[in-house]
Amino acid sequence: MPRLTRRHFLAATAAGSAAAAWTAASPTAWAAPSSGPAPDPYERTARAAAMNWRRLPTGWQDAPFLANGRLGAQLYKGTAANTLKLMLSHTEVQDQRGQWRGGIGYSRLPLGHFTLTLAGDVTAVDWTLDPYDAELRGTVTTTRGSLAFTALVHNDTSTLLVSTRPSQGEEAAAWTFQWLRAATTRTSGKPEDYTANPDPAVTDTHVQQPLLAGGGWTTAWRERRAGTGRLLAAHVAYSASGEVIRTTEAAHAAVDRALTTDPDEQIARHRHWWHRYYHRSFLSVPDKRLQSFYVLQLYKLAASTRAGGPTISEWGPWFPEVGNNWTAVWWNLNVQIGMAPIHGSNHPELDSVTSTFAKYEKNLPTSVPAAYRDGESYALGHPSDWQLRAGDTYDVGAPGSDHVSDNFGNLTWAMHNVWQSYAHSLDRSILRDTLFPILTNAINFYAHFLHEGPDGKLHLLETRSPEYANAADCTYDLSLIRWGARTLLETARILRTSHPKEPLWRDITARLTPYAEDPANGVLIGKDVPLADSHRHHSHLLWLYPLRERSWDRPADRDVMARSMAHWTSMQSAWHGYSYATASSMYAVMNDPERALDFLTFFTDLGVVADCAMTPNTMYREGKNFALESPLSAAQSMLDMAVQSHEGVLKVFPSVSTRWPDASFASLRTQGAFLVDADREAGATRWIRVHSEAGAPLTLEHGMRGDLSVRDERGRPVRWRESTPGRMTIQLPRGATALITNKGSSGAGPRDVPSLGDRPGWGLP
Repeated sequence: MPRLTRRHFLAATAAGSAAAAWTAASPTAWAAPSSGPAPDPYERTARAAAMNWRRLPTGWQDAPFLANGRLGAQLYKGTAANTLKLMLSHTEVQDQRGQWRGGIGYSRLPLGHFTLTLAGDVTAVDWTLDPYDAELRGTVTTTRGSLAFTALVHNDTSTLLVSTRPSQGEEAAAWTFQWLRAATTRTSGKPEDYTANPDPAVTDTHVQQPLLAGGGWTTAWRERRAGTGRLLAAHVAYSASGEVIRTTEAAHAAVDRALTTDPDEQIARHRHWWHRYYHRSFLSVPDKRLQSFYVLQLYKLAASTRAGGPTISEWGPWFPEVGNNWTAVWWNLNVQIGMAPIHGSNHPELDSVTSTFAKYEKNLPTSVPAAYRDGESYALGHPSDWQLRAGDTYDVGAPGSDHVSDNFGNLTWAMHNVWQSYAHSLDRSILRDTLFPILTNAINFYAHFLHEGPDGKLHLLETRSPEYANAADCTYDLSLIRWGARTLLETARILRTSHPKEPLWRDITARLTPYAEDPANGVLIGKDVPLADSHRHHSHLLWLYPLRERSWDRPADRDVMARSMAHWTSMQSAWHGYSYATASSMYAVMNDPERALDFLTFFTDLGVVADCAMTPNTMYREGKNFALESPLSAAQSMLDMAVQSHEGVLKVFPSVSTRWPDASFASLRTQGAFLVDADREAGATRWIRVHSEAGAPLTLEHGMRGDLSVRDERGRPVRWRESTPGRMTIQLPRGATALITNKGSSGAGPRDVPSLGDRPGWGLP
């Protein structure tokens, strides 16, 4: 692949002073990283996960993708044989017409795409998406020549940069931009009086798109040329209100900066962020296809969202030309499971869920029915936009009324994600500023619909178990209410505060009715409503996972857990990808590693169920629709195999299959604000290292055999005692580290464990 560095470029253009005047500051290409295996296992495993294309992708389902949490791009086949399409999208760009439900009125809107027109028809491609650098590099071969390119979405500036270097015969290859109509692509529930936004104002260097509700966006671009080489820079600026001309000025300013700033400095900044990102944690397993899949989900998460920015929607930052009915943010499972891996993988910098609720709490009362807007009740309707608005005229309804929805639990489940952010960091500001006030009002809303039955228990009026059926005492809602009340009491204790609602929370904790059960099949959907058919959503099992109300460590809990899981997994015809990922995590916490791995690999090995499947680029389709969350949730399944933390016990390699004799990880984050490293070889744990950020009590289930040694980072003995067989309690102050080994052994660093055999990589190799 040709490389054009600053030195090479200046030498080649020294004869043309006019060109040299600007190219000294901005050559048209940047160097690829050095080739060869990296000695650093963090870099080596990330680069080894690179996706390759030897066949031309045709759309979002198999295309390479770039993004930085806001601007996204995908490259694939164009409409003509001599073209490529570079589709743009942006997580902030949406409509602002709140008179309709969120999926329409606050719909994500298409931007447009660049078309690369070549002289000859495309005959071959050789592309690599390198997640470590977050760059796409490759060549396109045509009937007239070839073109080498490098592309990225700059991490810091949200600017697309594409360098092209043509061979003889393709010197005239050029980019053009085609805008797409600013109208929702959602067809479900589209009102008859819906009208598209007006056509944009178009120039040679920008598209200025106004919105009927005010505001709008501008897509601006410009090229630098040096000989036949070109550097394209593009930027999207959006405003929800005000004059759209301001977005035009901002977009052009960003493009100008990109083309005049030292390119070496720009690329160094971009790569520095991504390299640091991959060094925050590490996981290696002997199934290298699955290991690469895990790395690619970390890449996808950082490409999709960042703390302080929009949380993940169904598309992420990428616009699907086909399969684009899900135009907003879904809260009845999608965000919650898609964002789950950020905690264990030690990426709080991606926590857009907590930051979203901290910033947009003010919009939660709008989802509450007017009769219950008492200033103390919150709810969250879906689909919403990234500011938690579900539409001015939409509310979630009321249990027991003629408007029952499956939206009642959205907010409380989302608060479980926020609680996980606290539990993994012990940052009390998360509780004080976000979780405590919001969860209080979420449980206040539910409390309106609890009533005392003849048995003296608190019962819930009819609600809807998501995607299944209506039921009184619905298990899904009861599990969230029970978790919410208990969590509020615990939060008040941690914050050393009192609250006038504490008697309510204690009453719920003491008297909320148990879940309806069947002696053979376990927990039901709700009162008198069994699970009679295949059900993709694990709504009735939320108590098992992720809420972890029951624990396999308690023998009395095992029977109901086993019966409920056996019944749910016995009917898989309607399952989707996340069903398999969730089942994997559930079996992982039930100490069944073989089933956990079976469910995970069925999904990741491109198993197709109910016309849903993983795609070659690790995206996921449900029918034709793009759904981001399922593959992301499978990364959590892998984390649940490697390390678990619950009820004060930290478990290392708690659910690793015998098919994985070796495994290694570093800096996986657990509840209690611990960072954990560990290594497993030939089926046995060799060593464990635990670093405490907060000085929380540590009970470690280590799984090691023989006489053990516990020492600090300087080799000095650390006090510990065996609490139960296989578990130890260690006194570990804030900032301290303990290394657990067999006596006479030493620990080491993370390693890329040996492969069990060759398996095809991701992409279109």
